Amino acid sequence: MSRIITQSFLTIVFCIGVSLAPTNVSAQTTGGGLPDNPSQSTRPEKDSSTSPAAREVTWKSLPKDFLRDQKDIWTFPVQLGKGHHWLPTLSITGVTAGLIVADPHVMPYFQDHAKNLDRLNDTFDPSITTAEIITIPTSLLITGYARQDRYQVSTAILAGEAYGDAAVVDLAVKAISRRKRPSDVPPGGDFHNTFFNGGKSPFKGSSFPSGHAAGAFSVATVIASRYHNHRWVPWVMYGMATAISFSRVTTSAHFPSDVFLGAALGYTITRFEVLKPR
Repeated sequence: MSRIITQSFLTIVFCIGVSLAPTNVSAQTTGGGLPDNPSQSTRPEKDSSTSPAAREVTWKSLPKDFLRDQKDIWTFPVQLGKGHHWLPTLSITGVTAGLIVADPHVMPYFQDHAKNLDRLNDTFDPSITTAEIITIPTSLLITGYARQDRYQVSTAILAGEAYGDAAVVDLAVKAISRRKRPSDVPPGGDFHNTFFNGGKSPFKGSSFPSGHAAGAFSVATVIASRYHNHRWVPWVMYGMATAISFSRVTTSAHFPSDVFLGAALGYTITRFEVLKPR
């Protein structure tokens, strides 16, 4: 049954990418390695040049854009020093800190009820959720080239850029925090003092923050922002990202604080850096 659910879910994910057909569109004015084809453009008509949906990127510009993203991300403390962005920073920090305090009291519940969540957890296996995240931009890229649609190809490239940006930050924080995963705590064990006690590998041995949550929300934010003219797209994309992120808690792969911070990183990096007009 779980295999059928998984296959159906992956099919739906692929169909989302394919179904973003041109509606209520206007001609494109930027390059992307594709010939002009205004009738096949999926750019929303009413988006201004400062809208997140207006930014364009090509394979040629991607390396430079990615390096610029990383520069802005790692020099973010300079902006704080100038008095900028304090409210969202304190909000995310405060919620994360509160969840870290609550983590030891929450995780025993999921550990004790793991057997009741087997079907759900099988559906959201780590490799499956990774495939689900990657399938949407991949299908957008393929259909974008098939339709000669610059906007759709650009959206797929932006999703990849956002995923990469979030992954770099995620791995860096993992390498520093080295937090033990909930699954590494034996039944009835102590969920306190998990930081700096995980494995040395930032890929497998560290829980904080969740890479799946960061990746899911980075891709979801690109698609939701670029196709907000389809009212169902933001609901589906953020709903899917939330489901994938929550599954990381039910599988005992991550604590709630890991998932929240990962989701926050994926959203903020994408919304305020990757989709920033240039």
